[in-house]
Amino acid sequence: MAQYHQFDALVVGAGGAGLMSALYASKAVKTAVISKLYPTRSHTGTAQGGIAAALGNMEPDKWEWHAYDTVKGGDFLSDQDAVDILCREAIDAVIDLEHMGLPFDRTREGKISQRRFGGHTNNETKQPVMRACHAADRTGHMILQTLYQQCIKNDVRFFDEFQMVDLIIEDNTCRGVVAVELRTGEMHVFHAKAVMLATGGFGKMWRITSNAHSLTGDGPSIILQHNLPLEDMEFFQFHPTGIYRMGILLSEAARGEGAVFINGKGERFMTRYAPTMKDLASRDVCSRSIYKEVRAGNGVNGKDYVYMDFRPDQINKYFEADGSPRRVDAAYIEQRLPDILEFVRVYMGIDPISEPVPIQPTAHYAMGGIPTDLDARVLADEKGTVVNGLFAAGEVACVSVHGANRLGTNSLVDLVVYGRRGGVAMADYAKQAQFLPIAQNAHEAAEAAMNNLRNNHGKEKAGQIRKDLQMHMDENVGVFRTRAGLEMAIEEIHGYQARYKNLHIDDTGLRWNTDLMEAWELGNLLSLAEVTAISALARTESRGAHYREDYPNRDDQNFLKHSLTWTNGQQRIAYKPVHMGRYEPTERKY
Repeated sequence: MAQYHQFDALVVGAGGAGLMSALYASKAVKTAVISKLYPTRSHTGTAQGGIAAALGNMEPDKWEWHAYDTVKGGDFLSDQDAVDILCREAIDAVIDLEHMGLPFDRTREGKISQRRFGGHTNNETKQPVMRACHAADRTGHMILQTLYQQCIKNDVRFFDEFQMVDLIIEDNTCRGVVAVELRTGEMHVFHAKAVMLATGGFGKMWRITSNAHSLTGDGPSIILQHNLPLEDMEFFQFHPTGIYRMGILLSEAARGEGAVFINGKGERFMTRYAPTMKDLASRDVCSRSIYKEVRAGNGVNGKDYVYMDFRPDQINKYFEADGSPRRVDAAYIEQRLPDILEFVRVYMGIDPISEPVPIQPTAHYAMGGIPTDLDARVLADEKGTVVNGLFAAGEVACVSVHGANRLGTNSLVDLVVYGRRGGVAMADYAKQAQFLPIAQNAHEAAEAAMNNLRNNHGKEKAGQIRKDLQMHMDENVGVFRTRAGLEMAIEEIHGYQARYKNLHIDDTGLRWNTDLMEAWELGNLLSLAEVTAISALARTESRGAHYREDYPNRDDQNFLKHSLTWTNGQQRIAYKPVHMGRYEPTERKY
C-alpha cells in the first residue's frame, strides 16, 4: 500500500530550476518538492563561472546583443521568441537574486561585478564583453543556497531523497507522480494539479563527463515511456575544459580571466580556429579545435589532451600580444578562481599557478530534452499540443533557447528565467484546476517494475553494462560523428538493452537499496542513449555541437528545424520549424 500526499503544485527536482519554480508557485498555491538528493547537493551547485545578464556594469552592453550571441551560439536553431524572453528577463532575474541575498562579487562602486565568457560579445566591436555576473567561481552554489533558503522561508514542503519512478498521466492530463522513498523503499503517490519536471541532465551515458553520478535522465526517460517525444536530442554539448581522464569541469571563467589553450608544441592554437574570439569562442568550436590538434599530432607528448595555461606571467604575455592593458598576478587568480585552482591541486596534484593543466573535452550539457512552450508547459507533438498540468524547466527541458549549442552562463539564466515563468504558470493553472481522480493502484506498475528488477535472477551486472555503454558513446556519439559510427552505436545500445533484461541485483532489500536504484537509472540512460543516437543519425548535417564528419556543412535548407523523437513501442521522428525573428542564419565566425 502506497502512502498518499496531495499538493496543488509539485516540483520534481531541487536544482536551480526546481527551486525557482517552487518558490514562485508557493507564492500562490500549496507547493512541494521531491528530490532524489538533498537540495543543496543538486548539480546546479557545480556551476562555477557566472550567470549572464546585460547589466552593463563594467562596460556597455545590451540585452539585444546577448540575444544575438545566444542565437549565433546556438547555430541559428534557437527559437528567437524564447531567446528574447531569456535575455530580456535575465536582467530582472539577476537583480531578483541579488535582492534575495545572493552574495555577488562587487565593483568598487558596489555594483554586481561581471567578467568575460565564451561567445558573449559587444556586437558592434565583435570583441568579448563582460556579461557574466559572478560570486567568485561558486555562482551556481550561491544560487542554490539562496533559493533553498527562500523556499524554506516560503513554506515549501520538501521530500528529500525521494526518487520519482513514474508520472500519472490520464486523458492527456498529468495528475501526479509515483516516487520511492529511498530510506524505506516504500512507494508514495503524490496527487497534484500541476507537476513541474526539473530533473536535470543525463551526461552519465558518456564515460568522460562533468555530470554527477545522479544525472541519469529520469524525467525524460519517463516521458518517453508515456509515448511523449523528446526534442533535439542529437545536440549534446562537450565542454572543452574537463580535467584529463576525469571530466571534472574547469569553468570558462578561467579563460574569462585570461587563461588560454596551448598544444604540445607550446602554441596558442585557438588563434588559428577563432582569430577574433580566440580562447573565448563558443564551446563547440573550442572542443572540436582541441580534437583537431590532437588528431594532427599536437597533443601533449603525443597523447589525447592539451593544456590550459593559468600561469600569471604567461597570461600577461597573452594579454600583451592581444593588445590588452590588463595584467594579473597570482593573488588575483587565487581570489577570482579559488575552486577551480583547488580542483586541479586536489585531483591532479598540479599547481596551476606554476604549471599548465592537462584538459580534454567532457560531456557536459543537453541542449535537447522535454519540449515546452514559453510558459514551460510540456508539448505532446510537433503541432504544439499541450499536456495539461505538466511543466518542465532547466536542463531537462527544451524551450528552445540553446538551439544546437549553449553559451556558457546561459544555463543559469535558463534556470532562473524559465524556472520562474514555469512556477508562475503552474500556480495559475493550479488555481483554476480541480484535483482529478487517480486510481488507487496508480503506483502498482512502477512497483512491479522495481520488484522485477530486484528479484531478477539474471547474470548481467548494471555497472558493467553502464561501463560498456559509456565507452561506445564516447567513441561513436561524441564530438565527431559518422553514419557508420552512429549505426554501430544504435546496434550496441540495442544489445545493452537486451542484456539489461538479464540483470542480477545483489541487494534484494528495500532500505537504501542503491544497487536497485542504479540499475533502474541505467534503464533510463539506455533509453536516452538510443534516442540521442537515432536523432543524430537522422540529422545529416553539422550544426553546433552535432558534428557529422560525413556531412560537415550546415544545411539550412533541409535541417533548420527541430527534431521530435519517440521510441516507446516504435521509433518515430517528426520535425517542427524554428521560430525565427530578427536574425537570419549567417556564416558563424568567431
